[in-house]
Amino acid sequence: MRIAIITDAWHPQINGVVRTLTRTIDWLRQNGHEVLVVEPSAFRTFPLPSYPEIRISLFPGRKVADLLDEFAPEAIHVSTEGPLGLAARKYAVERDLPFTTAYHTRFPEYVKERLPVPLSLSYTWVRWFHNAAERVMVSTESLRRELADHGIKNLFIMSRGVDTELFKPRMHRNMLSGKRPVFLYLGRVAVEKNIEAFLSLELPGSKHVIGDGPALAALKKKYPGVRFHGYKTGKDLSNHLASADVMVFPSKTDTFGLVILEAMACGVPVAAYPVQGPVDIIENGRSGYTSEDLRAAAMKALDVDPQSCRERALEFSWERVGQQFFDNLAPITTIGSETAFQSASSE
Repeated sequence: MRIAIITDAWHPQINGVVRTLTRTIDWLRQNGHEVLVVEPSAFRTFPLPSYPEIRISLFPGRKVADLLDEFAPEAIHVSTEGPLGLAARKYAVERDLPFTTAYHTRFPEYVKERLPVPLSLSYTWVRWFHNAAERVMVSTESLRRELADHGIKNLFIMSRGVDTELFKPRMHRNMLSGKRPVFLYLGRVAVEKNIEAFLSLELPGSKHVIGDGPALAALKKKYPGVRFHGYKTGKDLSNHLASADVMVFPSKTDTFGLVILEAMACGVPVAAYPVQGPVDIIENGRSGYTSEDLRAAAMKALDVDPQSCRERALEFSWERVGQQFFDNLAPITTIGSETAFQSASSE
């Protein structure tokens, strides 16, 4: 099948959306499908203020249409709600082509963290964007229920996976120096991640942060006792992660939290708030703890068996995710696609 995937989030960005797309596309290609990725590097872009690694495409509509016309996809998937996603949505709607979308980011909550925009207004826009799709892919059952309550329709599960060969327990756990126990935050260093809920906790041992982002400089200055390590990738990341005693995940706005699985695969229990995402992954006493008292969750997590964390992570595979993605696609019928693309070429 020829599958077009349109995304505003792509390499060199380092985040869960990009990792999920990359692994899904790898699976599709390994299983014989032809994939066109429409992403920002093919367009004129400018850096998003305060997020310079995120590039915003300028007036991409005509080029998106040309790329899709030339590829003649048998399925269209719009992965993000940015300029490229909007252009692809417009393309499909105007040609009466079925398409799918994904809800990777809690857009209304992220906006509210930065701007005085009511959630009700943002969710009106989210409904408009996604309810035109044949199917909307979401990562967990709790997110499906939550979005359904906000009036979003046609919700289907596409879970997440973890590379358990890369992320695994290590015999030598000396990548994070400092007093034990070692508490670690892994992720983007930004206000919407609620990272200060972790940094401000009174905890024994030492605190570490792996990641980068717009809040890094200010947090380094405010919390001089915390060790900030910047971005890590690949085996270097795995080695650092496996050196922690507990990973603390303070976000209340993530739709899943891939780093939770990565920590568990390394035998590291996770402490988090009992919110959508963590409650779908973390089993109290088996792979970590969730609690409204984040400190209590972090302290309880110290007693969790690393092997049981690993076993929980083994339940999530990228192969399953790829199959779910493929099964959720909305194929374009031959007659419908021929009519649509002939119409497009005559515009």
